[in-house]
Amino acid sequence: MNSSLVMTVIGPDRPGLVQLVAACVADHGGNWLESRMCHLGGQFAGLLRVEVDAARRDALVKALQGLETAGLRVIVHAEAGPALAGQGTTAWVELVGQDRPGILRSISAVLAAHGVNVEELASERESAPMGGGTLFKARAKVLVPAGVSQAKVRADLEKIAADLMVDLTLGPAR
Repeated sequence: MNSSLVMTVIGPDRPGLVQLVAACVADHGGNWLESRMCHLGGQFAGLLRVEVDAARRDALVKALQGLETAGLRVIVHAEAGPALAGQGTTAWVELVGQDRPGILRSISAVLAAHGVNVEELASERESAPMGGGTLFKARAKVLVPAGVSQAKVRADLEKIAADLMVDLTLGPAR
């Protein structure tokens, strides 16, 4: 019987960190299923999901936690169970606007009020063209629950987009 593990990894960025984790998983008979990893503020940060034989699970977890001696902190969680997939409609929220504190708080509050689940979120700041300050950009994959009007969610997002001075779209998954 296989066991699925979800983990977070973080440490000062340097070459070879992915290889450390990948070798550890493979050495314990694990299968790397999916991951999201990136460089943020000088740190290497990632999320990944692996599958391993239940009999080898504890040894893998111990080995992953042992990577801390190499400067990589790994926190392992047992997979919680079936995902929410199929219980709604997948959509994308995209926004661009002048950077300021609180943009994501306001947007996520509207999503939460409608019971919309954020499944993926990527954001960044970049210089605006022509020296126009700093832009904040975000893109989120969301799951709109069955029975919730996507048009109503869009309307509520558009109401706050004007206050936040951001361009915001909610559209179907591509």
